[in-house]
Amino acid sequence: MTKKEIFDLLDSRILVLDGAMGTMIQRYKLEEKDYRGERFADWKSDLKGNNDLLSLSQPEIIKDIHRAYLEAGADIIETNTFNSTRASMADYGMEDLVPEINRAAARVAKEAALEYTSENPAKPRLVAGSIGPTSKTASLSPDVNNPGFRAIDFDTLAENYYEQAKALIEGGADVLLVETVFDTLNAKAALFALQNLFDDLEREYPIMVSGTITDASGRTLSGQTTEAFLTSISHVPLLSIGLNCALGADQLRPYVQTLAHAAPFAVSAHPNAGLPNAFGEYDQGPEEMKALIKEYLERNIVNVIGGCCGTTPEHIRAIADLVQDFEPREIPSLV
Repeated sequence: MTKKEIFDLLDSRILVLDGAMGTMIQRYKLEEKDYRGERFADWKSDLKGNNDLLSLSQPEIIKDIHRAYLEAGADIIETNTFNSTRASMADYGMEDLVPEINRAAARVAKEAALEYTSENPAKPRLVAGSIGPTSKTASLSPDVNNPGFRAIDFDTLAENYYEQAKALIEGGADVLLVETVFDTLNAKAALFALQNLFDDLEREYPIMVSGTITDASGRTLSGQTTEAFLTSISHVPLLSIGLNCALGADQLRPYVQTLAHAAPFAVSAHPNAGLPNAFGEYDQGPEEMKALIKEYLERNIVNVIGGCCGTTPEHIRAIADLVQDFEPREIPSLV
């Protein structure tokens, strides 16, 4: 789809984003040998938990997860690439596989999206290239005894993001989603990289950005309020800005509402299925989450809505059924 067609879609209805990839992978109860597959059977380090690698070692599992969300009514599915940068893949010694992992993940998602688009061309399905925050932060020191130390710098982050985004586009991503932003400096490096990439490709792709409010203080981990986060990245012509992760729908709503009042872009939200219990699991069911999401729609504060940690196709189906009865938030830049 062209950039204009995607903007037109957003203007016509509320789009549904998919739910959690990690939650679905956990359902398969994969072991070390499953992550390795044949190709990585002799890899020197443990690979269990490297979910992004499954796009290479178990692509059918990843495609089946995409299909489940598409079947549930998702308009946008995210690639299985949340940690597919050199900074994050260094944990497994797999830095050199980053381009291949991203291309493969985007290709798997695109194949699933095209299947469902061909079945119902009136409901085109989009692939969002998931660009996570990496496992490092440019604003904070990981060493409490050395507050001036940084584990990574802006230029290195930008190089990481450029490489990832280029491969996602080569694999077929329609949109690039810079998500779960806990440090705006990391996000700025991603946006800088994307703009450089677009210049090199001589073509622009829509960019979605989604930040993370970490607790009831209403701030990101690096200390910004929702308004400050918006202001910090508003120089980039985004498709959407939003919030995801850390909080459930009820806790996240006030901050999404803040964005809705001020953002010149579309607004997105994909909250967790409530807050985790003592075992780190999410107990909020589809109907309970649906009731909370309904308030977002009644207040007319979103253009894109989906789920993050703990959400499943059942949650997304409930949300997709709900949005049909509501109009999308009016986007100031399209007025």
